[in-house]
Amino acid sequence: MKLLVDSGSTKADWIAIDDTGKVLFTTQSLGLNPEVLTREEIIERLDDRFDISHNKDKASHLFFYGAGCGTDRMKNFLTEVFQAYFSHAAVTVHEDTYAAVYATTPKDEQAIVCILGTGSNCSYFDGKVLHQKVQSLGYIAMDDCSGNRFGRHLLRGYYFNKMPAELAKEFEQEYNIEPDNVKHNLYKEPNPNAYLATFAKFIIKHKDHPFCQQYIMAEMEDFVENYIKQFDQCHELPVHFVGSIAFYLKDELEAVLSKHKIKIGNVLRRPIDGLIAYHILNK
Repeated sequence: MKLLVDSGSTKADWIAIDDTGKVLFTTQSLGLNPEVLTREEIIERLDDRFDISHNKDKASHLFFYGAGCGTDRMKNFLTEVFQAYFSHAAVTVHEDTYAAVYATTPKDEQAIVCILGTGSNCSYFDGKVLHQKVQSLGYIAMDDCSGNRFGRHLLRGYYFNKMPAELAKEFEQEYNIEPDNVKHNLYKEPNPNAYLATFAKFIIKHKDHPFCQQYIMAEMEDFVENYIKQFDQCHELPVHFVGSIAFYLKDELEAVLSKHKIKIGNVLRRPIDGLIAYHILNK
């Protein structure tokens, strides 16, 4: 049994397949970002899902694609945790961009591949290997155009009294934004980036409102300038996207890219289904 995992900071999609590609089970756990979780927290999240814990000794392979796995230190840390937990499995850990590449890019083709979800990143894929020019410093310093950035904008807009009254009233009704609750989630709970990203639904819901639109367009411009334009090939190759922000704001994204004479490619909400086809072809 092979386990294929696509993990962001908020959630992780799991699919178990046999050698023919038949799906044995699917499940979802909380995200497994090694940059923000301890070994104990990762194991607790694995144990919390019956399908995972019950089948851990049956797995022969684990292919994990995750946020926070962009450095060798994080890859090695997570590999050790998984190797101990899935004791009979050969474990392979890649950064989440590889899942995006395999799901969006035809075999051996070149592309620029981006993730816009809870966090964000951008890479050039030469048909074989990923190349990154921007080393992520995490959600506090980077993550342009991500869910957590939009959440930060909304909270600041609300608390600095910049949010229009009709939006502020609805914002209060949809979320618990009492100061103590917000500060507890930001500074006492794990995954503050994922907490911030929960507010992104609000900005997507009201994407045509000028207040929300200003943040959407500004963040997309920053992402193009700071991430995509790092690569000289960006005007020649399609730019593919994976993630809920890209998926639900596709029209706005396409408009910004067009302005910069950049061609949008495939846009997927999540790459897990594409990973099945990839691993069947490359078993």
